[in-house]
Amino acid sequence: MAYIKIHAGNFLTGYNDYVRGGFRLRTQAHRFRGEFVPLNEVDSFEVKTEEHMQRVSDAFGLAAVGSLILGPVGLLAGLLLGGKKKEITFTVKFKDGRQFLATADSKIFKKIQAAMFQQNIAAGELVEGDTNKQA
Repeated sequence: MAYIKIHAGNFLTGYNDYVRGGFRLRTQAHRFRGEFVPLNEVDSFEVKTEEHMQRVSDAFGLAAVGSLILGPVGLLAGLLLGGKKKEITFTVKFKDGRQFLATADSKIFKKIQAAMFQQNIAAGELVEGDTNKQA
């Protein structure tokens, strides 16, 4: 199970889940467990922004460890390298017209993107830029 944060749309805002094969999304009717919406119900999936974030607490933790091991050089390296992550904001629109705007970290987003790609292949849809199109 992986978390996505919904910012707007037809689902409750806050943390929801991406599980293998679909999304578990909280709605007014399904506040606690959420409603499972399979990937084959996705009509469109679009990236809106990509942001690099740095978590200060992670940077300080890595800096402290670095300073113990390598002294001042380790401290500087820990501050510069610690806590960096990439977040991707995207929209999903379902075939029934419902949609949402959400953010996920890059690892979760890649899992969703790979599953969507596999779903398209399984459905026999060609991928944009495919040079092996049948005439």
